[in-house]
Amino acid sequence: MDFERSDTQRALLDALATLLSRHAGTARCRELAARGAYDHALESQLRAAGFLDLFGETGAGPLEATLAVERIGAELGAVTPVPQLLVLPALGLPVPEGPVVLARPSSSGGPAPVRYGGEARHILTAGDDRSAGGRAGEHADRCAAAELSPDDAEPVPSAYGYPLARVVPRRARELAPGTSQTMIDWWRVGVCAEALGMMQRAFDLTVDYAKDRTVFGRALGSFQALQHRLAELSVLVEGARWLTYEAAFLGATAESSAVAAAHTMTALRRLTRETHQITGAVGLTREHDLHLWTLRLQALRAELGGLRAHRRAVVASRWEVTAA
Repeated sequence: MDFERSDTQRALLDALATLLSRHAGTARCRELAARGAYDHALESQLRAAGFLDLFGETGAGPLEATLAVERIGAELGAVTPVPQLLVLPALGLPVPEGPVVLARPSSSGGPAPVRYGGEARHILTAGDDRSAGGRAGEHADRCAAAELSPDDAEPVPSAYGYPLARVVPRRARELAPGTSQTMIDWWRVGVCAEALGMMQRAFDLTVDYAKDRTVFGRALGSFQALQHRLAELSVLVEGARWLTYEAAFLGATAESSAVAAAHTMTALRRLTRETHQITGAVGLTREHDLHLWTLRLQALRAELGGLRAHRRAVVASRWEVTAA
């Protein structure tokens, strides 16, 4: 297996990094978060540069689209890259302008809060695990697409870096049977890619802090116990990286996407705790940048039912049983 990026992938990421350096980043994130706004300007730049077409582009493909989602997450882009770069192309659907949101019913049966739901004009919903009649699986493979109006969204107070809203579409168009599983599998890959970019930046920020912070006349990072903790985080992030890349390369099979999500969400939980402990009091302030990534990570952690749902999906896909 070749772990090196191809010339095409390096060129693509270099171009994307240049674009994001001009239209994303911490200052832009803070500005938009204060207003709870979607970055239409960034989306327009991504569309004009062809990044929203990577999934089906000759010479590129799903893996390259996943790499782009990762980089957008790392740079705190206030857009919806998972449906736009991965899910809609995987379903063969056009990518409309403006935020597109993905939703599944919550455990209570009602709509769960979704990122940018208040501004979204398009939504994809995956079928519930049970039909209205209570028989498992009858509508589990159904997916619906709908256009939204402002009256379809109920804003939800959020401290997690994204504006949230509960969305109930009034009229939806049901897609072909089987599309729900495709949507969920690519959604998992996309959330992993976003989380990977954010975890890497949070980790890098913490490593830099440990190098610069002096305690008892020594750099904080010179203490062996802290080095061990950072090394363990590095291993967890690298594991998430290659499981996510593998899932994208394999076409987001049910098992590979679920395994990637289960590992990534486990790593996410550990990384959030450790990075804030290592940076100490300064890492808990809004003046420090760490929270810009770690709060967003908590929103990703809750999607698709969270860690327990990902683990159940691993069981169901690997052994072809319904996880109890």
